[in-house]
Amino acid sequence: MDYDITDTAPEHKSGISSAARGEHDAIMAMFEEFKASNDERLAAVGRRADVLLDEKVDRINGALDAQMKRIDDLALKSARPLLDGGRLDDGRVRFTDASAREHKSAFDVYVRQGESSGLRLMETKALSVGSNADGGYLVPAQLEQEIGSRLAAISPIRAISSVREISGNVYKKPFMTAGPATGWVGETDTRTQTTSPTLDALSFPAMELYAMPAATATLLDDSAVNIDEWIASEVELTFAVQEGAAFVNGDGSNKPKGFLNYTAVANGSWTWGNLGYVASGSAGAFPSSNPSDVLVDTIYALKAGYRQNGNFVMNRKTQAAIRKFKDSGGAYLWQPPAQAGGRASLMTFPLIEAEDMPDIGANSLSIAFGDFRRGYLIVDRLGVRVLRDPYSAKPYVLFYTTKRVGGGVQDFDAIKLVKFAAS
Repeated sequence: MDYDITDTAPEHKSGISSAARGEHDAIMAMFEEFKASNDERLAAVGRRADVLLDEKVDRINGALDAQMKRIDDLALKSARPLLDGGRLDDGRVRFTDASAREHKSAFDVYVRQGESSGLRLMETKALSVGSNADGGYLVPAQLEQEIGSRLAAISPIRAISSVREISGNVYKKPFMTAGPATGWVGETDTRTQTTSPTLDALSFPAMELYAMPAATATLLDDSAVNIDEWIASEVELTFAVQEGAAFVNGDGSNKPKGFLNYTAVANGSWTWGNLGYVASGSAGAFPSSNPSDVLVDTIYALKAGYRQNGNFVMNRKTQAAIRKFKDSGGAYLWQPPAQAGGRASLMTFPLIEAEDMPDIGANSLSIAFGDFRRGYLIVDRLGVRVLRDPYSAKPYVLFYTTKRVGGGVQDFDAIKLVKFAAS
């Protein structure tokens, strides 16, 4: 059976486009076909080898992955907000105050013509330096918000983590390593003096992330082109790809520290500063019998207070392998989104697709489960800067766009991993 996943013109009704509803209906039909074919494949196991049936299941599995990507793309389009809350009937951007309009006007002149005196004067009035060590000027607030909103929509780990804005280079989060003595006493019993808590601090430095979109002179001269929208669309994917890789695997050197870069220990030996893992029981694979048991063990390795907000995080290949798993009652553990614009779920928990998670292999940490809102912290330093460069790539004009981002684990008890090893 062939699956058509071509685009359709979006028509909106009740906040959900007809394209999104159509794609959702298609994936539900695909999943029913997948279940029927996989059930037939399982029934044939042990009687005969049916290569054609195996290929059919794999083909439908691949089509499901493509359809889920299609739904994610449609959800991204609908999640992109208009700059500064919306536009007027004639298409002009609505601004909230005179200073914002002035900044926007000066920024447009700088980007289109290279004239920086307006921006320099504004930043001097604001008692700030016109350009930093690398050069460039702050973008208007509405453009900065637009870039942040787009990143939240397309960066998988950012979408489920805590995000804090800072004005300095480092954010320090205190935590208690040893608390004050506590206990139960009677109404008239004497109270012994309690010990003082012992505090330490986690540091989250903000590192520079950059993109360098290029424009032609024709584009910059075209007054119909919205420059803010163009810059946001050009840098969003570059920023999201780099962030996604760093939040998962970053080594903390000139980039955020990814949660997989912390020391992983068997959950029974877990201590603060490490992430606990549950072994799959088979080297580089799920066990041949009851493979879903490791998922259950991982869920309950997390404390109840974290579990209720838990998310599974894995890449598309791992998700495809898990899609074949059933519970003892014969129900599939993976379920497609319950409604258009929703997320797929695994054992009722939301499933986040992060392509930077490793494929299943020997000793790989290919699945994470946890309350990332409490477990992982992303820090954004206020201010996105743009430096116009008309010289390095003539006849194109480059726009060196930078923002500062940091990240790391803030609660080591809130995230658990699955390690594909015997123990």
